[in-house]
Amino acid sequence: MRIVCKDVTAETLYDVLHDTSYRKKWDSNMIDTFDIGRLTVNADVGYYSWKCPSPLKNRDFVTMRSWLPLGNDYLIINYSVKHPEYPPKKDYVRAVSLLTGYLIQSNGANCCTLYYLTQVDPRGSLPKWVVNRVSQFVAPKAMKKIYKACLKYPEWKRKHDPNLKPWRYPEQNTLPCISVADLTVQRADSLENIDESCVNEEKAQHHSDDDET
Repeated sequence: MRIVCKDVTAETLYDVLHDTSYRKKWDSNMIDTFDIGRLTVNADVGYYSWKCPSPLKNRDFVTMRSWLPLGNDYLIINYSVKHPEYPPKKDYVRAVSLLTGYLIQSNGANCCTLYYLTQVDPRGSLPKWVVNRVSQFVAPKAMKKIYKACLKYPEWKRKHDPNLKPWRYPEQNTLPCISVADLTVQRADSLENIDESCVNEEKAQHHSDDDET
């Protein structure tokens, strides 16, 4: 997917995608997110869980994320890993990011373009209506929410640790160090496959994705 963000700098969009404190303000699909630890100055491991329409089970991820400024542009990518202290939870389906990435391209002083590519295995035998709804409605709407969040971020950040940006300034990063030896790639076929194919769309309680931030 691609979206042009007018009146938003590439730097601001980059900050919004990194700032987990701010994400809790604008991402209404999110249940929880936090950073687990750091691998290098531009790579870490984190946790993210998100709401699915009832009665489907909610999903969660443990991913390794890396980022790289490319002149005026920025790149963020992640994929799922297994961390010994964060195994799958009983009340969640552990989903798998095979490869997910954001590319932010600067279009001048006050405009940028966001490219989003994701290959995700949500696990579970999902009904077709769920897959169709996510691809046709939820994902494009999420892009628009990111754009709206970017417009409000500068004012919010001025009031919330304005100088704290550890993704830019590694010396600010206080996360515990993680050894690569403690991590393994999360293979989808090693996870339990829960059959949710019989869930009826009419009976499912669709949570609203229209909350204003």
